[in-house]
Amino acid sequence: MAIQLNEDNFQSEVLDSDVPVLVDFWAEWCGPCKMIGPVIDQLGSELEGKAKVGKVNVDDCRDLAVKYNVRSIPLLLFFKDGEVKDQIVGASAGKDQLKAKLEALV
Repeated sequence: MAIQLNEDNFQSEVLDSDVPVLVDFWAEWCGPCKMIGPVIDQLGSELEGKAKVGKVNVDDCRDLAVKYNVRSIPLLLFFKDGEVKDQIVGASAGKDQLKAKLEALV
């Protein structure tokens, strides 16, 4: 399952994490976001202990959306050591592709 991220826990869960983190910027009204949502949750379960997977609702966390320049969603950012190392815009990536990108950062 993906971690629900917000301004309160983003620093500790993502930026200070000692494992890579995939962050999904999404919104309730976004169709493609809903399509990729279950894949994000599956990855969170599969990679537990090796990497983290989290979600940021851009409507609830506007400051984070602005900080990471979220212009279109879903936006998937791959963090390692507190820095964005890679990104995917849209819901075209499959689970295997996302998993491979995350594991490459481990």
